[in-house]
Amino acid sequence: MNKYINPYTDFGFKRLFGTEGNKDLLVDFLNCLMPAKHQITDLSFRNVEQLGEIPTDRKSIYDIYCRGANGDLFIVEMQKAKIKFFKDRALFYITFPIREQSQKGDWDYKLLPIYYIAILDFPYDEHEEIRKFDRNVQLRDEDGFVFYDKLGFRFLQMPFFNKTENELKTHYDKWCYFLKNLDSFDHIPQILNEPLFDKAFKTAELAAMTGAELFEYEQSKMVYWELKSAMDTSREEGFDNGEHTKALKIAKNMIVKGYSMIEIIEMTGLLKEEIETI
Repeated sequence: MNKYINPYTDFGFKRLFGTEGNKDLLVDFLNCLMPAKHQITDLSFRNVEQLGEIPTDRKSIYDIYCRGANGDLFIVEMQKAKIKFFKDRALFYITFPIREQSQKGDWDYKLLPIYYIAILDFPYDEHEEIRKFDRNVQLRDEDGFVFYDKLGFRFLQMPFFNKTENELKTHYDKWCYFLKNLDSFDHIPQILNEPLFDKAFKTAELAAMTGAELFEYEQSKMVYWELKSAMDTSREEGFDNGEHTKALKIAKNMIVKGYSMIEIIEMTGLLKEEIETI
């Protein structure tokens, strides 16, 4: 039996990074990703449900949505399975913190910096020759100059992080190693034996959870593995009967876990009408 939670599950990721008691872990992790001028001293969690102002009235649900003490806004997500139009989805999600900054009356359109950070349990780089673990994306012009420095995307393709314990050089390396291997550890590696990671390991320890927490984690883990088994999101050839039955089962579990309609459609490839009949 594993000693620590799987951080790729919804429960595991939010237990590590999505609570007031552990926001120091999130601050430390984000500061590894942020430029020096945007280092975070503190943050506050914000409502993760943002209602979309579109005809279908979709809900956009982030894993973690927070604001730094200096005003910077962060969307942090753990993406478990490859979905269609992943980049489109990332762009769509950042429109919500942009629009919520609009003010009535006189307003000069000044916006707060927004960062979208996605930890991916799959590669989105399709071509092997350009594959890269850490992609830092900004708006640039044709000469390579930054056009707008208050919008940033960071995509961590975890399958491409292959450093061993002896190869870890930076604090950022340690965080990535921790996230990639947490549920396979049976003890705390010597290189991670420091106060912050000690706290992270204690938070992730299964033996410290209540019965209700363990049940919620097991449910979350089941959804994770079902999604992992359905990672092929190309539906051009349609479902055969077995694939369709499996997609319906996954959708049912996602409904129980409170996933939004759009997330279920993205992950399963089912039609809205099919999901509504479940």
